[in-house]
Amino acid sequence: MNFFINQNIVIHNLRVDGITNSSVLQVGSAGMIKGISNLYNTGGFVEPAPELDRPPTTLPLVPLAPPTA
Repeated sequence: MNFFINQNIVIHNLRVDGITNSSVLQVGSAGMIKGISNLYNTGGFVEPAPELDRPPTTLPLVPLAPPTA
């Protein structure tokens, strides 16, 4: 049995407080959600990034929201 769903969704304001690599943001219905990961070279780089001059710290290198209790 096949279901065909037609939707008209209008979003005036959408606030996402946090999303990670393993998050799924879904608007509307989906029969199956397939994971996808794309890597793009938007900066046009042609060689690898330079090595770090110091080892990474235990603190995150990207600012994250404070942990919630």
